[in-house]
Amino acid sequence: MKVKVLRQQSPVSEPYWEVFDADVPGDMSVAGLLDHLNYHDDIVDENGKPTTRIGWECSCLQGICGSCAMVINGIPALACETFVRDLKGSEITIQPLQKFPVIHDLLTDRSVIYKNLEKENIFIGEYKPGSEENGKKAQKEHVHQYEIAKCIKCGLCLEVCPNYVNGQNFFGAMFANDCYLVAARNTDKRREIKELYDEHFGSTCSKSLSCMDVCPMKIPTIASMAKLNRR
Repeated sequence: MKVKVLRQQSPVSEPYWEVFDADVPGDMSVAGLLDHLNYHDDIVDENGKPTTRIGWECSCLQGICGSCAMVINGIPALACETFVRDLKGSEITIQPLQKFPVIHDLLTDRSVIYKNLEKENIFIGEYKPGSEENGKKAQKEHVHQYEIAKCIKCGLCLEVCPNYVNGQNFFGAMFANDCYLVAARNTDKRREIKELYDEHFGSTCSKSLSCMDVCPMKIPTIASMAKLNRR
């Protein structure tokens, strides 16, 4: 098959397409495919011309760190969880995430995710058990809270969201889920959370729910929105 990769040597250089030939089994992941291309003694493009190794990032290769987020055949996904057998056609197109600055090839700078969360101080803080709300009601929602806690901050929800633009005022689905989690477990922060939620999510979200379609952890963001709105 043909593997078409959008490459960029540095943050200030121009991106360009490079095509490789690959003969790999269908049960190989895209992460494995990139390794396959990179770790030949000599890496060459489809015309046999020597080239540099493809830059990308990985850590766990088990779908729990989010490092290998990229756009595969036009769909934001984790390379380690996307398999060749599931990609139709004889060509695979791989691009870096488009809504984050490119560092090198498929490696992007997603630090804005953490900067926004840190800036707004969205942390659980002190948990106060004992009240009716923090006790029995909280227990009923533990399953949903556990689902939210699976968020790996990979940025795929932001990449596909029509409302998110390069780290501006709208913070996206992961922010909404964090707001719900904090509001559900710390009543002292609810007024603060309401203001932040309205400013950075509630007043801007168009509810396309594309974030749920690409989330590798299948987090039910719409449920968080409904629960938070009721509160």
